[in-house]
Amino acid sequence: MYFAALLARTEDGWEASDTELDDVETLSDLADLAREASADEDTVLVLIEQEDGWFGVVRVDGEEDPRIYVSDAAAAARSSYGEILLTDELLGREPGDDVPDLDALDLDGTEDGEPDDEDADGGPSAASGESVPHGPVGDAQVLEDLGVTEKELRSMTEDAVSEIAEALGASEVLETVR
Repeated sequence: MYFAALLARTEDGWEASDTELDDVETLSDLADLAREASADEDTVLVLIEQEDGWFGVVRVDGEEDPRIYVSDAAAAARSSYGEILLTDELLGREPGDDVPDLDALDLDGTEDGEPDDEDADGGPSAASGESVPHGPVGDAQVLEDLGVTEKELRSMTEDAVSEIAEALGASEVLETVR
C-alpha cells in the first residue's frame, strides 16, 4: 500500500494535501506538481511511502532542482512510484547506462534463448538490476535545515512519513489527508 502527500510550507505553517500520482511519469512532472502547491515558491515536500518497503522525500524550493532521498533504492526500483525518483543522476550513472551498447554485444549464437555459461552462473551478462544499490540513496541532508538530521532520516523505517511530519510540526495537518 502506498501513501503520498504534499507538505507545503507557508507563512502560517505547513499545509498538507493528499496527492494522486497516477498522472506523474517523471521527476519533472512531480516537481511541477509540487510547485503548483506553493503560491510563493516556498518549500514543498513530497512524501511517498510504501508500507514496510521504502519511503522517499522530494524537496522542491522554488525553481531549484528537486532534492531527493530514497530510503531503499532496490525496493523503490520495484515500484512505479520509486522509479520516478530513481533518476540516473541519483543513482550515479550516465543517462542511458541501462541500455546495452549494440556494438559491444557478443552475438555468439546463444541469443536465441540459450544462456551462455556466464549467464547461467550469474556472470556479467546476467546483471539486470546491479546498477540499483540496496539501501539509501540521495541527499540525506534534505531535511537538515527543517530539523531532521541525516542520522534521524537514515534511521527511519516503518512509519517514516509520520515521523518526518512530527519532526516538522506538521503531523496534525498530515493526518487530515491520511
